[in-house]
Amino acid sequence: MSIVKSFNNLPRLIQILLLLIPGVNWITELAVRISAALHGKALAQIVVVLLCIPFGAIMGWIDLFSVIFRGKLILT
Repeated sequence: MSIVKSFNNLPRLIQILLLLIPGVNWITELAVRISAALHGKALAQIVVVLLCIPFGAIMGWIDLFSVIFRGKLILT
């Protein structure tokens, strides 16, 4: 099972907590994005992984709002 599916199967509160904590959201972003790149939508995910390395905290906050309103991360 990929990390993307595992993350999506977590309760919404746990997903929000993982994306709310500043250091943890960067690690979560990288892990989920790398897993998504390895299991499918490679081109878009590789670009997002490259953007996530320097701007991971910002992307984590954007994904936090995406999880709250849409129920999933952006581009996964």
